Amino acid sequence: MNAEPLLLDSPSLLRLERMTIAAKNRIRGAMQGKRKSKQQGSSLDFADYRLYAPGDDIRQIDWNAYGRSGKPFVKLFHDERELHVRLWVDVSGSMNTGGGTSGAGGGTKLLHAKKLAACVGYMALSGYDRVSAGLFGDQVSALLPTVRGKAAAQRLFRFLAEGEPAAAGDIERALLQPIALPRQPGMTWIFSDFLYEKGVRETLNMLLAARQEVVVVQVLSPEELHPEYDGDLRLVDVETGAGKEVAMSPKVLKAYKEALDAYTGGLRAFCHERGIAYGLAPTNVSVLEWIATTMRGMGVLQ
Repeated sequence: MNAEPLLLDSPSLLRLERMTIAAKNRIRGAMQGKRKSKQQGSSLDFADYRLYAPGDDIRQIDWNAYGRSGKPFVKLFHDERELHVRLWVDVSGSMNTGGGTSGAGGGTKLLHAKKLAACVGYMALSGYDRVSAGLFGDQVSALLPTVRGKAAAQRLFRFLAEGEPAAAGDIERALLQPIALPRQPGMTWIFSDFLYEKGVRETLNMLLAARQEVVVVQVLSPEELHPEYDGDLRLVDVETGAGKEVAMSPKVLKAYKEALDAYTGGLRAFCHERGIAYGLAPTNVSVLEWIATTMRGMGVLQ
């Protein structure tokens, strides 16, 4: 897959830089970033120096240290909080569908999920948070090691864009294997259609047990949300290849819509009961519009 579709123009990046991911819990650490402690009087709690890295705010450079050593150092303070943001994108077969619409998204669910992940990752990198990413089908198919700083954004974009679709999907098998389960507290985002017969709730519960703030982004296409099929059709499961003859009628479409609403409603209720942020992301809603409205309503944007 070409990386070009994930590229964001400068106005979009500037808009994202003005947004900050909101998380309930942070890890105390010696970091140079934007996340400040709520503890009074801790802003002068100096920790250490480290060399300037591309993407750091040049205003944080200690010019006195530079004059003495000839090297650009930034100050680190204990009052700042770091956040490890983990991005998981579902690349299973069902995600590589939905490209028939000419709406604001205009691409497959997979492409839309990658764009959303790219935007969230860029916001985190702009806030000096740590970011890692992974792609999964029935297993983890690719991993991007932890990166930090805006200079790493293009690396993240390339990783997401170049990820190939998988044939099948099994969220529980993929995300509960040792390589995927986080060892430290953080924030885990999952971008998927979540159209699994089983394993979704077990996976989310396990991530909570791993001390993660979990964000569920359910990506669905207009064809799935509001199908307009008619006549005798053969529906084929893109992951298993199994087919079924269906005579489409208003009654069948109504039953489908009720089943879909029950499923998405159940997933939303499950998430809310456990403090998991949930958002439905239709592919015909632009990523920036979705971020500015739905993400803010989810309480994960400030």
